[in-house]
Amino acid sequence: MKSELFCFNRKKLLDQMEENSILVVFSRENNIETHNVRFDINRNYFYLCGVVEYNNIVMLVKGKEKTNEIIFINPYDEYKAKWVGAPLSKEEVNKISGIKDIRYIQSFNECLANTLQVYNKLYLDIVDNGENEPLSYEAFFANKIVERFPFTQIKNGRILFQHARTTKHELEIEEFKKAVEITNKGIKNILSHIGEMYEYELESYFDQAIKANGATGYSFPTIAASGANSCCLHYSNNDSFAKNGDLILFDLGASLNCYSSDISRTFPISGKFSERQKQIYNIVLNGQKLVFNNAKPGITTKELNQILRNYFKEELYNIGLIKEKTEEEVSKYYYHGVSHHIGIDCHDLCDYTPLKPGSIISNEPGLYIKEENIGIRIEDDVLITLDGAEWLSPQIIKEADDIERFIKENRK
Repeated sequence: MKSELFCFNRKKLLDQMEENSILVVFSRENNIETHNVRFDINRNYFYLCGVVEYNNIVMLVKGKEKTNEIIFINPYDEYKAKWVGAPLSKEEVNKISGIKDIRYIQSFNECLANTLQVYNKLYLDIVDNGENEPLSYEAFFANKIVERFPFTQIKNGRILFQHARTTKHELEIEEFKKAVEITNKGIKNILSHIGEMYEYELESYFDQAIKANGATGYSFPTIAASGANSCCLHYSNNDSFAKNGDLILFDLGASLNCYSSDISRTFPISGKFSERQKQIYNIVLNGQKLVFNNAKPGITTKELNQILRNYFKEELYNIGLIKEKTEEEVSKYYYHGVSHHIGIDCHDLCDYTPLKPGSIISNEPGLYIKEENIGIRIEDDVLITLDGAEWLSPQIIKEADDIERFIKENRK
């Protein structure tokens, strides 16, 4: 990743901050489930600097006429270096983040106290855990600050990040495309080995391929759901035996430097769809194409979902699956949304406002007919452009005939 990106991201935050204010973001885990094996640091901290280390702090200061960017890092420790590795040097941190003012963590408390003598507004990345839940670290920290500096106005910086992360820089889009291509290689490896076996065995072919191709983690725990399991949206046991005649639904994604691809595909274990399976599959696939054709700046994900639901009303009625063209009837077989924002979290922090150029969203229609053991979801990642949308995962196989052909020609 280039430091240019993180300089750009910090400017997006500073532009939103009020005058005479401070933003403090800790790298520590922020009580948010990110589903990522390696990069489980606070994503908002990563967004500002790209430095993957624990117990660091980024501080942005905005005055009337000038701004300052500081990162507090851990000094070298001989004992820790032997056990868990040496921390990054100041030179390395500067190269990654573009931040010039780099200080050791021991100076943070004094620096913040001195700055609060001048600036009375403090933004913190506060998560609302609910009235009956324990305070987040940031909320606890805010209480301690107000005790010591009672005139400080605490502001929730998460709102700033929601706005900033809604649209992506071109360097983020490049990184995202790399994650998608790694995912593509994992899916091809699954298809090259597909057949009767346990779900976790098929999952392992994805694991091996993405690691061999440079993935730094998973976007979320892989779903490999065959037969009736495919009708459970977040099934993740992956321990049933997948047999000929079953479909298997994969919801998976390789992560690269926190950028999280999110792809779903549904394949026939035997290598060939039944006529009924192909009928339902093509209804879902055409629904996905309809959503894509309507995705553009100004529309909301809620509106895209309603377009899909209206389409399902007609299609499911035409094949006799539902008796009335109503929302209630459709909800028996389609019971989730069609889009969410994607970025450095699989479900990325964002403003759920009308879509903007530079937003990356999922496009994931599905139908789930439990009485027939048919669950089908087809999901791709989509970039909103100035006048429409761009597929970010067009290379990942999904036409029914192409799937059957690929399996026939490549199965080992």
